[in-house]
Amino acid sequence: MGDTFSTCHPIVNLLYFVFVIGVSMFLMHPVFLGISLVCATVYCAVLRGIGKTVRSFCLFTLPMLIIVALVNPMFNHYGVTVLFYLDNGNPITLESMVYGVAMAAMLASVALWFRCYSEVMTSDKFIYLFGRVIPALSLILSMCLRFIPKFSQRMQVISNGQKCIGRDISNGNLVQKLRHGITSLSILITWSLESAIDSADSMKARGYGLKGRTAFSIYRLDRRDRLFLAVMAILAGGFF
Repeated sequence: MGDTFSTCHPIVNLLYFVFVIGVSMFLMHPVFLGISLVCATVYCAVLRGIGKTVRSFCLFTLPMLIIVALVNPMFNHYGVTVLFYLDNGNPITLESMVYGVAMAAMLASVALWFRCYSEVMTSDKFIYLFGRVIPALSLILSMCLRFIPKFSQRMQVISNGQKCIGRDISNGNLVQKLRHGITSLSILITWSLESAIDSADSMKARGYGLKGRTAFSIYRLDRRDRLFLAVMAILAGGFF
């Protein structure tokens, strides 16, 4: 699902995510962390849909929040407000629990912002920004960033196909499920290797890496983009 911000110039998208991720990582104030977590969740719902975001939040983000918030006080015993003592004599303090909640909120918000980044900053935008400066590295990074979502999509296609013939990992006993899983993984690896060969042949046919090769870009920095940059510069100046 697209949004208006995704249509902005790639430099605007990149600087925005650098700003919000930096604020989420380095400002440990509970108010800023709460705002960052809420905004990241809402924007992720706009980009990926409410259903996917809620399911992902309940399956991954919420358990991570709970685990980090509970584990931190067991190892970090700093603080002056002792709530109770563990069996080994180590104190559990209010400050360590609050810090654990803040750390969990920071990790969750950063993870959600990176998920939004992967939806907005496509490989075309990344190569446009860094293709001339670091062409080889930008290509490698853009391909690496798309590996996980692309593998997930392909695995879903393979799983649906295997399910139609009764060979999905949900069918049969434990040994059969393991065998079906290995078969699906083998299909995924073969498909990915074949796709990599096709991509290499396509790049070679189009003259990628040749000296003097020109590039075409559809991105133009317009008035709206300049306004976004000005607002972000003002906000960044206020924060830092």
